[in-house]
Amino acid sequence: MRIAVLNDDPLVPGTVRGALEHHLRHACHFYSSVGGLLKSARQKTFDLLIADWHLCGAEGIEVMQRMRDVRGQHLPILLAVRRGDELGMVQALRHGVVDFVVHPLRTAELVARTSALLQRAYPEAMAEQLTFGPYRFDPEKRQLFLHDAPLALKNREYELALFLFRNAGRLLSRAHLREVVWGESDEIPSRSLDTHVSRIRTKLQLTKDNGFTITAVYGMGYRLDPPESQ
Repeated sequence: MRIAVLNDDPLVPGTVRGALEHHLRHACHFYSSVGGLLKSARQKTFDLLIADWHLCGAEGIEVMQRMRDVRGQHLPILLAVRRGDELGMVQALRHGVVDFVVHPLRTAELVARTSALLQRAYPEAMAEQLTFGPYRFDPEKRQLFLHDAPLALKNREYELALFLFRNAGRLLSRAHLREVVWGESDEIPSRSLDTHVSRIRTKLQLTKDNGFTITAVYGMGYRLDPPESQ
């Protein structure tokens, strides 16, 4: 999962990385200003926002709403508050904040609350579901079957296909997809993602006959469309 963290405390990145990147293997992207976060959100997709209420300040509610306008109304938000800030917590709850953590951030609590939020928001992506209509993934053999017939996929094609199916119906930015399959390297040729998606579309026979199609959204990324959305 891809998590945006809005916080200007220099100690926070170490705590969050220890909790979410090392323990849960999620990718975290840190922002020290509201402007930087919102600019990035227009081009990238995120699965969760962890925000410091006091950094948002009086505009906190507006910031969270703007994030949801850009990234979707179902974006889960975990708010970091100072102990005893009941007024801030009440305001945030009224505007859709899902959960809270209290400063100073504690690793075990952050892991537990983040896991619970992601599980509720993305049950299919977080589950071990490996069968999607006529498609079945075998993680041990790293093999994908269509109507029980094995498909010949290279390693990154398999990773990309599994990620797309687990996030079916969601628009995933190019940066998000590249990060999942190739990591955060800047040396990836710009057309590599498009080439891999094209191969997957062909090899998996992603047509309405098989229940799934893939859509390219100009300037953003790709979305695997499940049967009910067609």
